[in-house]
Amino acid sequence: QVRLVESGGGVVQTGGSLRLSCAASGRTFSTDPMGWFRQAPGKAREFVAAIQWTARNTYYTDSVKGRFTISRDNALNTVYLHMNSLIPEDTAVYYCAAAAGPRYGSTWFRDSASYDYWGQGTQVTVSS
Repeated sequence: QVRLVESGGGVVQTGGSLRLSCAASGRTFSTDPMGWFRQAPGKAREFVAAIQWTARNTYYTDSVKGRFTISRDNALNTVYLHMNSLIPEDTAVYYCAAAAGPRYGSTWFRDSASYDYWGQGTQVTVSS
């Protein structure tokens, strides 16, 4: 059974930092893309960041560029989201996602349908 387990969420003040981790088990994702999405209360789930298996290609939504960094450790089957300069608008449940195979094109990373496995989510709350 494939599982993605997020950790690292919590409450932080504006300007603070957090590092989210997503550990995969049941299947290796070392050659597959992975990503992070988030869902704020009353809003739809939105793309945050994604990373190809080589880690040379990373993608971000505009609102987090320059503040968030996605990385992965294929040996640990784990993907990370380093979040700096957090603002209240970043408050959401953050979900890890993984694709079961390569993805191509210019927009696949933004589409939740590109991902086959999802974690249960971890809450991030940024206080003002």
